[in-house]
Amino acid sequence: QAISSRQPVTVQCQEAQLVVTVHRDLFGTGRLVNAADLTLGPAACKHSSLNPTHNTITFTAGLHECGSIVQITTDSLIYRTLLNYDPSPASNPVIIRSNPAVIPIECHYPRRENVSSNAIRPTWAPFSSTLSAEERLVFSLRLMNEDWSAERPFTGFQLGDVLNIQAEVGTESHVPLRLFVDSCVAALSPGTDSSPHYAIIDFNGCLVDGRSDDTSSAFITPRPREDVLRFRIDVFRFAGDARNLIYITCHLKVTPADQAPDPLNKACSFNKA
Repeated sequence: QAISSRQPVTVQCQEAQLVVTVHRDLFGTGRLVNAADLTLGPAACKHSSLNPTHNTITFTAGLHECGSIVQITTDSLIYRTLLNYDPSPASNPVIIRSNPAVIPIECHYPRRENVSSNAIRPTWAPFSSTLSAEERLVFSLRLMNEDWSAERPFTGFQLGDVLNIQAEVGTESHVPLRLFVDSCVAALSPGTDSSPHYAIIDFNGCLVDGRSDDTSSAFITPRPREDVLRFRIDVFRFAGDARNLIYITCHLKVTPADQAPDPLNKACSFNKA
């Protein structure tokens, strides 16, 4: 599908790369730019493909390629790069027929998401001014078997059993990330606002279910990887309620792996010694 002159540049932020498509009528004047005059990023990466039928030029690059930079904010990972247009000199060096142009490009990836045992499906949507798109990091929460080697088939649990829960985030080509479980709430229906409910993890990463002397609930250390966090919970049920199905909703978040844990980003268990 041809790109109209009203949208001369489009960007797709994918899981591990960005794809920038440029219409050769970049300025909507009918004068087509040369593909050789366009580059991506401070490293001046060349285009990856041309479409003569639609007069489009496509750049495909990894999120860390072509000199892009990454910014960590409270809620997002933001990858920034530039589309550069540097027109070749005219045949007569005394005159110029077009000016250089620089178009900022951004890809936004939210750092936080509430997840269940089903993985989040990524989506993207372009912005209008600074070209930008968004795709979610892929978080997961799984029940594991006793030695953590595989996901446990759900066959029900008895009081006295232990739940092995593994939280994980797919980092792909992002900067190395460290995963935290900010909160987990158990309830008799999906969500965290129903009553009754019970906080398993609270206060930005404290496994409060492990405070009691009669529980072994705790985070498992050391981590297998910085983007994985494991914890154990002693099985329980809600008093006075005969229903045998409990929903656990957890809020997961990430920080750069080289950022030290702090009061808002931690994984703390209670030491009963």
